[in-house]
Amino acid sequence: MRFDILTLFPEMFAGVFESSIIGRARERGYVEIALHNIRDYAAGKHRVTDDTPYSGGGGMIMKPDPIFNTIEHVLGVEVPVEGYATLVASKKIESPATVYPPIILLTPQGRVFNQAIARELATHERLMMICGRYEGVDERVRQYLVTDEISIGDYVLSGGEIPTMVLVDTLIRLIPGVLGDEAATTKDSHSNGLLEYPHYTRPPEYRGHAIPEILLSGHHAKLEIWRRQQSLARTLSRRPDLLTKAELSEADHAFIESLRMGE
Repeated sequence: MRFDILTLFPEMFAGVFESSIIGRARERGYVEIALHNIRDYAAGKHRVTDDTPYSGGGGMIMKPDPIFNTIEHVLGVEVPVEGYATLVASKKIESPATVYPPIILLTPQGRVFNQAIARELATHERLMMICGRYEGVDERVRQYLVTDEISIGDYVLSGGEIPTMVLVDTLIRLIPGVLGDEAATTKDSHSNGLLEYPHYTRPPEYRGHAIPEILLSGHHAKLEIWRRQQSLARTLSRRPDLLTKAELSEADHAFIESLRMGE
């Protein structure tokens, strides 16, 4: 999978993209990450990438031309007046996954990122991400270039660099082979709509606190039931809103009802 990231601050990504799972995935060839400095594609001696908003207002707005220029240089095509979506549609029979990838703007106005969206995006061979800055980007970038807008939560950050790191980290975990254990991502919190069950490791007793006996029983069927029930109980306690969307069996519903009756 390839990520093309457009940013004014490529140096922000150095430590994150060189360490841990992301670093190993790059070294082993599972993923390719290319950072593109938008300022390099701005016109003029001073490479200006922002300007004041029309009709006044606070802050600065990212200019459209450096962003368009960067995209066109990276893809090697000219975006038509009708917009990028038109370009993709006109070349649909060819290879849009690699030549004309989705272009995502990281913005507080986008759809809120979750594991389902991560799985959706992970099906693409290539993604382009635009890191917004200042008060935002010129609206023509949204209208004629961007194919998707994503937010990582209902709060405001200084720019789209950190949200981009979040997306990349999440998506790389879904690439087969990256984690070693192919089933690992199916057990994570939110992967099945629920929070994950509690985990324990050695020693079996620490400062007078022992691990649950079921973990030492060797009874795999009972252990799976225990884990499922612990996951349900934790979700009910901490994120009951998730239960309305999760796929639950009759046994799950009965267990949840027993917990509610015991409150």
